[in-house]
Amino acid sequence: MADNANIPKYAPPSGFDIPDRQWPGRTITSSPIWCSVDLRDGNQALPNPLGPDQKLEYFLLLCEIGFKHIEVAFPSASSDDFAFVRRLIEENHVPDDVFIMGLTQCRSHLVERTFESMVGLERGIVHLYAATSDLHMEEVFGLTRAQTLKMVVDSIGLSRQLADKEPGSDIRLEFSPEEFTATDLNFAIEVCHAAVETWGHATPDKPMILNLPATVERRPPNHYADMIELFIRKFPNPENVVISLHSHNDQGMAIASSELALLAGAQRVEGTLFGHGERTGNVDLVTLACNLHSRGVDTGLDFSRLPHIAKTVARLTGMPIPSRMPYSGEYVFTAFSGSHQDAIRKGMARLDKSAERFGLGWCVPYLHVDPADLGKQYESLIRINSQSGKGGVAWVLEQDYGIEAPKAMHPEIGAAVQRLSDSVQREITSSEVHEIFNDEFLNPVGPYELLGYWPRPDDDDPTHIHGEVHLKVRGEEKTLTDDGNGPISAFVHCMRKLGAPYFTVDDYHEQAIGKGANATALAYVPLKFDDGQVLFGVGRDTNIDQAAVLAIVAGLNRHAKDE
Repeated sequence: MADNANIPKYAPPSGFDIPDRQWPGRTITSSPIWCSVDLRDGNQALPNPLGPDQKLEYFLLLCEIGFKHIEVAFPSASSDDFAFVRRLIEENHVPDDVFIMGLTQCRSHLVERTFESMVGLERGIVHLYAATSDLHMEEVFGLTRAQTLKMVVDSIGLSRQLADKEPGSDIRLEFSPEEFTATDLNFAIEVCHAAVETWGHATPDKPMILNLPATVERRPPNHYADMIELFIRKFPNPENVVISLHSHNDQGMAIASSELALLAGAQRVEGTLFGHGERTGNVDLVTLACNLHSRGVDTGLDFSRLPHIAKTVARLTGMPIPSRMPYSGEYVFTAFSGSHQDAIRKGMARLDKSAERFGLGWCVPYLHVDPADLGKQYESLIRINSQSGKGGVAWVLEQDYGIEAPKAMHPEIGAAVQRLSDSVQREITSSEVHEIFNDEFLNPVGPYELLGYWPRPDDDDPTHIHGEVHLKVRGEEKTLTDDGNGPISAFVHCMRKLGAPYFTVDDYHEQAIGKGANATALAYVPLKFDDGQVLFGVGRDTNIDQAAVLAIVAGLNRHAKDE
């Protein structure tokens, strides 16, 4: 590698010396507890935050998917958030097995308001957080470590008192040392231990949640895993707590960070559907859960209607799902390459034999998961989005039908085939490609219908042509005459006299199909209009001149359809 100087503005984060680290040798074999923060962390970052009815629809969707922990609001931050929590409780929208969660900072009046929002709730989680990195404590809040520790203890002590006033409710506590991955690990352990001790009621049956967030992704995924493993090793009585993750995607590695941290012993994951959230977003729970599903882990989440979920979330948030988003994107189970299509078709045809050969229920080239599990079907599509793709369609026309379209026409043919493939969402067959060619270029529907064309050489100058055109324009028969220096020129002049859109014909391609008396001519004529647009028309006739003028009529009809 090149001996490049380091960038003085940045430095690699210091790693951790763990000679006996265990997480690299482990495999995820069971599902974590899933916590959706779509309605809080995700919602606060939307250009247009959700309204109350939208939030309710989203909440019910999350329950339908199977989430048991759902952070629904920051009830102390706004009257709208407070009212939403009350609506869920008073209108009895919370299923019996779901914990709803409210977030608040470690401030006494905010804690009180949060508990007030949850009065009458059967089961809930109050989520307190405090920044514990030196950067945040000193530069943002002007606090020392001792002051931060006292603030946390005071707020959790107040939370304990308020929870005790609701003996009929199962109110649990979650604490997050914000910017955990930028916090001194020993101080993070000290603060979290003090939080658990102050809460005082954490047991294996009703554990307290310690959420250890990568609030800003500053470290590589292996560092996050190291910190989680070290935290669990050093933390007193870890059996009384649930170690939770909250990864953001600033460096594009939130999925990897979460998976490695689960290997390190974490038991719970907070995130959002499709990764909504501040900056580059939270960890995408759809991708993470589907990854585990593809490895045989029962996640407890139901994404069997993923297209419906994706459309619903996109509608509610106003944020479209990227076409290449894993699992949920429009194109993720579509093969654009012919070699990929061929391999998948063969794999699907031999699925039973492959399952027996490799000992798996699903084993198909290029498809690591069965699209049907997610409510999708594999579609082998001829989709033209590159030069090689356009050439592939042209090759089909040439090999199967003898049509040798000029290379300049390939993009138009490819675009026409792609429009159909987008419409029908399945593989386009050779006969359908031929049908598209005929309907779009050879016989397009339009206002012009050629009845006959008679080009006659001048008696004195045979290079000068007198043209006579009979045609219908929107059903009305017309006859026009004009001259030119050739049959095509004379026809073009007649069409200009008719008032057709102005166009020129610079060059065109001719081709004979068949031999002898059965031979026909194909003419591929590019029409260049005065707005710079170039459209090909195609004509077929036993006479090449007649084929050319038919191609011009086809091009004019295509132009009229575009207009």
